[in-house]
Parts: sequence; C-alpha cells; structure tokens
Amino acid sequence: MAGSAGPEVLRAPLVVEFPFTRSLGPVQSAFLTGLRERTVLGVRTGDGRVLVPPVEYDPVTAEEIRDLVEVGATGTVTTWAWNPAPRRDQPLDRPFAWVLVQLDGADTALLHALDAPGPEAVHSGMRVRVRWAAERTGAITDIACFEPGEPGEPGEPGETDEPGGTREAGGEPAAHSGRFDDPVTGIVAAARLDYTYSPGRAQSAYINGLSARRTVGERCPSCRKVYVPPRGACPTCGVATEERVEVGPAGTVTTYCIVNIKAKNLDIEVPYVYAHIALDGAGLALHGRIGGIPYDQVRMGLRVEPVWSEGGRYPDHYRPTGEPDADYETYKELI
Repeated sequence: MAGSAGPEVLRAPLVVEFPFTRSLGPVQSAFLTGLRERTVLGVRTGDGRVLVPPVEYDPVTAEEIRDLVEVGATGTVTTWAWNPAPRRDQPLDRPFAWVLVQLDGADTALLHALDAPGPEAVHSGMRVRVRWAAERTGAITDIACFEPGEPGEPGEPGETDEPGGTREAGGEPAAHSGRFDDPVTGIVAAARLDYTYSPGRAQSAYINGLSARRTVGERCPSCRKVYVPPRGACPTCGVATEERVEVGPAGTVTTYCIVNIKAKNLDIEVPYVYAHIALDGAGLALHGRIGGIPYDQVRMGLRVEPVWSEGGRYPDHYRPTGEPDADYETYKELI
C-alpha cells in the first residue's frame, strides 16, 4: 500500500547580524594597541597572578587592576580541539586546532588558532609561538594564529630581538607603562549568526495561515489563553496546546516605540513606529510596524488592522481602522 506524503517541512536560512561598538578603558586599550605593535600585555593582580587577556577587575576580589606587564609571544598549549571544517571568518581557511595557550609569564591561557598539519601534530604541553598578521590594526586578529615551535630550535625556549618577540620560557614578565603612540580607543565587532530555522507543528500552521491571510493561534486547555504566534505548549501551565483559534484580523496597540535609526537593508524611511499589537481574541500581543498615520499620532489603544502586500506571506504593516480607541481596561493585561 502506497504511503501518503507527509506535510511539507518548512525551512528558511536566517542571518542575525549587527555591529557591536564599544569604547575601551585603559587596560583593554593598552592590550589591543600592544597587539598592533607586536607586544602582548597582561595585567598583574594583587596576589601576583598575571592574567592574559587582561581584565580591568580582579575576578576573585573585584578590585580594579591596572598593573600592566609584558609577557612572551611564546607559550605552552594547555588543551586543544581539532577543527576539521573552518567556518566563514575563522582565523584560518584550512583545518586547524583551537588551542588554549599559556604564554610565558602568564598564569591564564589565551584562546586562539594553531596552524598545524593535522591533529596528530598537536598535543597538550607543546610549545608554540605567535604568528603576527602582516597588517595589524589593534584587534585580537593581529595575532594571525599560533604556530608550533619557537625562534631557534623548534620546541625549545628561544630569544628574539624583534619587536614583541619572545622571552625565555618561565621568564618574569616585565612591567609596562601601557603607553603607545596613537592608542586604540574603541572597536567595532561584527556579530553574525547564520542558521537554518525549521518551525515545529504549531508555528508551521501559523505561517501557513498567514500565507492565506489568516492569523491562527492555539488555546491552552488549562488557562484558556490563546497564544499568537503559537508555541505548541503553554509556558505558564506547561501543557501542550492543540486547539487552533483564528484571531483578529484587527487589534489594539498596547505599547510602541518610535524608530529613528535606519536599519541596514530595510527600505523604510525613519522615523517609523513599531508596536505591540493585541489582536482581537489573542491572549498576548505580537509586534508589527504601524503605517498609514503620522508617527507622532500613534498611541496606546489605537485600533489597527493588517495591510498585506501583493504576494506577501505576512502583513507588511498595520494601519488604523478608524474605530474609537480601545479602553485601557480592555488591554492592560496584555501590555
């Protein structure tokens, strides 16, 4: 007997990314500027430990620490893991090892990549040295990676007179002022997550409903709250939800914010309004953009309805219905 095909499994590639901008205090500024100058700095705590990478507050006592020291650009692998398939923007474009390296003079380990021909060439206790990037800007990527051995005989302590070179294994770290010309005072780190999303039964029904211009939630059999979008289970009662309930299409603005910063790849002129909207019959609010009204006229209690673009699988935005504003008592529990 021929079996029937199951429902289509929905999948979509998603990317979440944003630039994270932060200013640097004196310790982090010195550390990153030092990398640009091929100098590795750590910080000494009150009990004499040297932390690399440096931190601004002692993780044990919470005291502020500013005592900078220079450590070696060679060290010892304390532990490692082989990465057979590097991903985009990782330090090397070929298989490599992630290693924790305790640099000479440091009491903690630094995480970075080790360029090795294969996992058989890596072991805890092996001696490694920094490979500096050809172009350095004041970032952790100024260390291109680590490589096996040291100047001179591989695997043995060595010396170099190059800037930011190694010092003898186990040598005492040297005090450093942390002062450099043109110090790095801030960084922009690009945060990005690529993943494939596959919704479950409840959210697949919700997405398929939207493509038919219907908003479908699920009701909890215990508390009777209707969840939109549905989650497949009630987070309050902890029981599965299966009863499907169509809500809306109109709803009420419960809270909102005015967006004044234009988002990358989003063709919407600022300012515009994003709001939480409690659709009629729903037990919690979803979010959507408000259009068809000046941004400074959007308000709590405003009655709105969805506007669908041609061929769209979800509402493009919500616009006023022209009804009187909802009374606060009718939506206060949904804020």
